[in-house]
Amino acid sequence: MSSLETELREQPAALARLLERQGERAAELAATFRRDDVHYVLIASRGSSSNAARYAQYVLGRANRVPVMFATPSLYTIYEQPPRLDGAVVLGISQSGASPDVRAVLAEARRQGRPALALTNDPDSPLATEADLVLPLEAGEERAVAATKTYVNSLGAIALVFAAIGDDRVAQAELARMPAALEEQIELSFGTAPALAEYSDAVGATVVARGVNYGTGFEIALKIRELSGLVVEAYSPADLMHGPIAAIQPGWPVIAVAPTGPSHMSVSELVPALVSRRARLLAVSDVPELLEQAQTPLPLVPGVPEWLSPLVAVVPGQVTAMRLAQQRGLDVDSPPGLNKVTLTR
Repeated sequence: MSSLETELREQPAALARLLERQGERAAELAATFRRDDVHYVLIASRGSSSNAARYAQYVLGRANRVPVMFATPSLYTIYEQPPRLDGAVVLGISQSGASPDVRAVLAEARRQGRPALALTNDPDSPLATEADLVLPLEAGEERAVAATKTYVNSLGAIALVFAAIGDDRVAQAELARMPAALEEQIELSFGTAPALAEYSDAVGATVVARGVNYGTGFEIALKIRELSGLVVEAYSPADLMHGPIAAIQPGWPVIAVAPTGPSHMSVSELVPALVSRRARLLAVSDVPELLEQAQTPLPLVPGVPEWLSPLVAVVPGQVTAMRLAQQRGLDVDSPPGLNKVTLTR
């Protein structure tokens, strides 16, 4: 078994460990978000961490109804003209905690007297040293280049903070059930994973998602691209219809991520346009009607609250990315030209 598959299967245990150990620290971070002088959230991140940050834009934006936006690290590093951060709480998300540009944003926040928080799997990392408070991801060592359990635990950490901001007992109870749901999803995805031989001729794909799973779409696209080298891009349905759909030709694979919830209809309404273009549809969903319309159904376990669905919806994408790379005879633990830690400025 590859390290990637091993770590993918370790995700439920890693998430359970995070929830067991870091509830108190999440409450400390939540108190910072509730400060009267906090009027928006600024997130610095790269790679898979940016896909977790897209999830944070939705759930943290809902938690106390403030804007959640992404930092522009080049203003802090290349141009040396950082913006004023009055009213901000600054959150750095980095699985390794080693990214210099993410660290630079937190350092500037502290210089300006703004609260600086970090989510990282390494509590002794350079990013952690710049933060006022650190929430360790508790994912354990991750050897495969493609992030799996650190990504899911990044989502879990954000969900922990969300539940703590409002002291939401219902949300906390729903989150506590997620390790079991994640275990069930992994077994379902491996048990139903198709051979994907019909996609051996694919040179790329498109992923479509919206709402809390917008980041899931980007994460699935990233996993397929880094493991197999296929050209894969992610869009919301609205953005796809504003021009990029023109590139979807007959036989082009489209992965639709559409669990039950408010954003489901927006994604499923795109299906007729995809059918008319004779795209090959892969559906990540727990909605039978959508799964029945797909050439390749990738079912989700039922009963997961929509706000937590990204923790399970990413799994079919992880398995699909691994299968596509293995079909091409690639080493899923060490994709060509990639390193586990990428240092960017």
